[in-house]
Amino acid sequence: MDPALAALTGDYVIDAGHSSIGFTVRHAMVTNVRGSFAEHEGTLHLDGSDPSRSTAAIDVTISSVSTGIADRDAHLRSGDFFDAEAFPLMTFRSTRAARLGGNTYRITGELTIKDVTRPLSIDLEFAGSATDVYGNERVGFEGSAEILRSDWGLTWNAALEAGGVMVSDKVKLTFDISAIKQA
Repeated sequence: MDPALAALTGDYVIDAGHSSIGFTVRHAMVTNVRGSFAEHEGTLHLDGSDPSRSTAAIDVTISSVSTGIADRDAHLRSGDFFDAEAFPLMTFRSTRAARLGGNTYRITGELTIKDVTRPLSIDLEFAGSATDVYGNERVGFEGSAEILRSDWGLTWNAALEAGGVMVSDKVKLTFDISAIKQA
């Protein structure tokens, strides 16, 4: 057991102002579109002595999706994709955690989009811990996962004249998380 990790044991709140949850998806078979969700909140329970007892819960506000193009963002919020009016949140609830070695961890849980819940594993790298200028103890994690959007009912697409489709089924999710320890 690493005493430095054991000292990090506790409950944390994700600092949305210093965190990002994003995605990358192939567009028109030739380039990538990147986007993010500006509004999200979540909690972590870290157990530095036994990482398998660590947990995470994250809620993402679908209407906060942003790709930098207002018309595309509106399309993503529509019934063709997320249907943000009927399904305002995307959620992740962990079911297990494991240390893979070094600073690498895997958190497995259930991702819910549009009332479809499916398993998701996210590989995370522990980026470190620090006390900020306000005296808050912070931890950081960076990670990613790949999903098939069709597994969650996100199936809208358009065939391209030269072959292929407008939007890839494969989506890369990215996580850059800063969390503050609670007293």
